[in-house]
Amino acid sequence: MAAVRLRTPLAEADVRALRAGDEVLLSGRVHTGRDRFHKAVFESGECPVDLAGGALFHCGPVVVPDAAAPGGWRVVAAGPTTSCREEPYMAAIVERHGLRAIVGKGGMGEATRGACRRFGCVYLQAVGGAAALLARCVKRVAAVHFLDEFGATEACWSLDVEDLPLLVGMDASGRSLYAEVEASSRSALDALLAGKEPPK
Repeated sequence: MAAVRLRTPLAEADVRALRAGDEVLLSGRVHTGRDRFHKAVFESGECPVDLAGGALFHCGPVVVPDAAAPGGWRVVAAGPTTSCREEPYMAAIVERHGLRAIVGKGGMGEATRGACRRFGCVYLQAVGGAAALLARCVKRVAAVHFLDEFGATEACWSLDVEDLPLLVGMDASGRSLYAEVEASSRSALDALLAGKEPPK
């Protein structure tokens, strides 16, 4: 099956049409955010960027000044960060700000899954360990926020990307590949502990 090409801002109908396991090539504007960003937006209710229809990338990119690069910055690494750290904040951010896609690694919890289902958002898995490869998809640094307050890793970088390769890990209908793998693994472990053949 061919990858689904999407461009931000994302329409709710397009997001709800995605299914867990679909391959996605994402283009357009994405914003990075890690722990300090999520906490600040959650507590204040304010966000320096418009997340409506947008994609929030759990990522602390390595960005260097480069006068020759578009925007004056060059991204040399853009690996996903572990998303579960943002679970305390994510559902509220999806609801309040109209977010349509979360990009990261490792999946998220039940609160985020419920928010994705109710408000039309998906969780997109990025490949871990391929930070330099993913950085090639970044065509321009459009802006940076909270750089002085949080430092480069925790700042919110607004990036223009082209064909960022992703996989739908949690869809807007409530299906989660992570929950399915966890349930399957638990079933296999229970069988082994009981001295039985694990289910295929």
